[in-house]
Amino acid sequence: MNIHEYQGKSILKKYGVRIQEGIVADTPDKAVEVARNLSEQTGTKWYVVKSQIHAGGRGKGKVVGSEQRGVALAKSMEDVRTISKNLLGKVLVTHQTGPEGKQVNKVLIAEDVYYPGPSEPKEYYLSILLDRAKNCNVIMASTEGGMDIEEVAEHTPEKIIKEWIDPTVGLQGFQARKVAFALGLEGEAFKEMVKFISKLYLAYAESDASMFEINPVLKTSDNKILAVDAKVNIDDNALFRHPALAEMRDISEEDPLEVEAGANNLNYVKLDGNVGCMVNGAGLAMATMDIIKLSGGEPANFLDVGGGANAKTVEAGFRIILKDPNVKAILINIFGGIVRCDRVAAGVVEAYKAIGEIPVPIIVRLQGTNAEEGARIINESGLKVYSAIEFKEAAERVEEVLAEMGA
Repeated sequence: MNIHEYQGKSILKKYGVRIQEGIVADTPDKAVEVARNLSEQTGTKWYVVKSQIHAGGRGKGKVVGSEQRGVALAKSMEDVRTISKNLLGKVLVTHQTGPEGKQVNKVLIAEDVYYPGPSEPKEYYLSILLDRAKNCNVIMASTEGGMDIEEVAEHTPEKIIKEWIDPTVGLQGFQARKVAFALGLEGEAFKEMVKFISKLYLAYAESDASMFEINPVLKTSDNKILAVDAKVNIDDNALFRHPALAEMRDISEEDPLEVEAGANNLNYVKLDGNVGCMVNGAGLAMATMDIIKLSGGEPANFLDVGGGANAKTVEAGFRIILKDPNVKAILINIFGGIVRCDRVAAGVVEAYKAIGEIPVPIIVRLQGTNAEEGARIINESGLKVYSAIEFKEAAERVEEVLAEMGA
């Protein structure tokens, strides 16, 4: 589960990680009000107005139809009002949102932390995530803060520091010092970075996160180390242990079809193809997407109805798949282990009739318990549904349907 910057920073602050202080607002008037409150709390005279969407590259992104950036410096209350007005309710396009962009519903009014002092401010990159290849967490750091880490990895990979953490013992003090030293820090800034890394790792581990990315981490002109941004992803499977974190979910930032699927206990991921697929089991789903490609199509989605497929889940799956205008055919691939194929077939027929006329052909491949009986129910239904039992037969059916439709 992705969360907003201001929410990620609230987690960091709970664990004692120094952050760029800020207050969220959802109207221009509220933005001015919180800016005044922030000035009283921190003494800041300038403010940074930051759009809150689940995407990176906001500082380089632009609002559709204007030159307004997703992150902008305000030097007065009037600037705060104007920038907030230019952002709220508007669509912001960044390199991560794609051309469709995302609507900005909230802005974070943050303190200006790039103030003058005895030394020059310096930006760093720091993240903690799971390295699945090594089965442990890894700290990634770089002196090239503020840049896209993918660009750094491609052009100057030697500037990326990696430190793997043994999950049985956790982060050790020497590892935090090793990272801070590799970043070229010394004196008070070195000590502050060691504390920052240690507290950040604790926040990551205790939140059951899959990623904490701070870009940039700022060494201020007076050698404080703080998080200017926070990109946080929480492991969905651990949310039951963190009800307070689960409440941070913002479904307006998620794909509406994926939200609808979740409400029906379906696992759905939208893809860019023309053949919708409905299966029971992730492994079977992967095989089904392969067979769609081999038959000349492209999978339009990943949809797993789970082990208890019935008329209700099949109907919900149909409705979700059919909301994608690119779908030209639907392939249902069910293995009857826990559930009997004849019951699935009856559920398909019942769901079809409940929805009414479905505008695209449906291929149903049933294998397992009572597969022949399931095929008979499909074939005798009189509906625009084609049955198959073997994988090859299902592939041929998909190929035929696509050829007939010129897809």
